[in-house]
Amino acid sequence: MNIALWVLQVLLAGAFGMAGTMKIIRSKEELAENNMDWVEDFSETQIKGIGVLEILGAIGVILPMLTNILPWLTAWAAAGLALVMVGAAVTHTRRGENQMIAINAVLFLLAIFVAIGRFPA
Repeated sequence: MNIALWVLQVLLAGAFGMAGTMKIIRSKEELAENNMDWVEDFSETQIKGIGVLEILGAIGVILPMLTNILPWLTAWAAAGLALVMVGAAVTHTRRGENQMIAINAVLFLLAIFVAIGRFPA
């Protein structure tokens, strides 16, 4: 089970780390050009904030367990990423972007699995 959790943690960290970095380094217009039409509903600052949350979550699902410093933070970081996916699914539902909801649901389930698996007994 530990190996499966680590694999999922690395996958989540990679997915959210890349997505968050893209939101931070690219402008709102560049994101919109890359089929991220949802950015129309948010300000540049809000988009950058979402990116920061995703990067912090990516770090949080790896670093505490890896260093064994406050390892319980890994479960909370995964739960936080799950909440980000709830927000993303709500946004895509509101905009009628139903194809994106499946991706949000998969990432949500993976994050919940890690949160439950890493929650201290």
